[in-house]
Amino acid sequence: MQGKMTWESPSNIALVKYWGKYGDQLPQNPSLSMTLHKALTTTSIHYSNNYNQEEVKLSFLFDDQPNADFEKRLFHYLVRLTDRYPLISRLRLEVSSRNTFPHSSGIASSASAFSALALGLLSVIEEVSGEKRNTDSFFQEASNLARMGSGSASRSVYGGYVVWGKTDGFPKYSNSTAHPVTTAIHPVFQEMHDSILIVNAATKKVGSSAGHGLMNTNPFAKVRYQQAEQHVIEMHQVLTNGDLERFIQIVEQEALTLHALMMASQPGYLLLEGGTLAIIDRVKQFRNDTKIPLCFTLDAGPNVHLLYPASYKAEIDDLIKRELLLFCTSNHFLDDGIGHGPTKVTNQG
Repeated sequence: MQGKMTWESPSNIALVKYWGKYGDQLPQNPSLSMTLHKALTTTSIHYSNNYNQEEVKLSFLFDDQPNADFEKRLFHYLVRLTDRYPLISRLRLEVSSRNTFPHSSGIASSASAFSALALGLLSVIEEVSGEKRNTDSFFQEASNLARMGSGSASRSVYGGYVVWGKTDGFPKYSNSTAHPVTTAIHPVFQEMHDSILIVNAATKKVGSSAGHGLMNTNPFAKVRYQQAEQHVIEMHQVLTNGDLERFIQIVEQEALTLHALMMASQPGYLLLEGGTLAIIDRVKQFRNDTKIPLCFTLDAGPNVHLLYPASYKAEIDDLIKRELLLFCTSNHFLDDGIGHGPTKVTNQG
């Protein structure tokens, strides 16, 4: 018994941020994200019989090179899943992965990595066991498995706008799996662009897992969780009615709140850099001068996401090349936008 599964899964950018968790990767507050199109992880899983079934057998390559740190993280993840799927311990898994964007630099590389992995792993389990799920059940289970590796990965299993976490007034939303936003989306939000400015492509000084843990003692945690839930509820209205002004207000407040929470932690830390602040200042000035609905958001790192309707792409490209590339590593940025979600690339023996 042997075969190969390959899935390509995107990153996502949270418009309403998940920051703080409890239990087994469960969120303290709901979050809402936009799935990206070009920022992808492609993961292949070669599987064969494990003749020594006493433990998980795994090898891992990232960009065709060993990555001991992530292999260790992946190994522990698979061990945790064996209670749910004992079949995993009967397989030898050779996992290879590559990104179209810098790893561990605040562009949610774990989101695309663990969503691609979960989708591939569940496909392997179905293929070997012969027990197939319907489409809805497959993606819900994949979202659940992805969450156990990285919370934000639960959202990357779906395209478009996605919510993860219990939310008042939305009984289908849960802490264990993400769900796509199914309310009508205004045309202006159906073709959103995201230009990702790479201020620093190096590994972050403080990882997201450590940052989440510091929320347990953050004095502003409770009011933050309430704010996030209110923003998720309001963002549904915004996405439906096309209110770009309120969209900008929520998205930028969420970005700055995220980093304020980091600074207010004990110990506090700062992931923003001079280039980050300079870009934010110029974005605000550009919006004030031109009235073009451009806004910024940040992940848990120094890089800046510029969000704007597709109709303004020429003007934003000009702004980036004229003023903002100066603050980017190697004059580098990623041109991205809203995406339709993961793709199964191969299924071959």
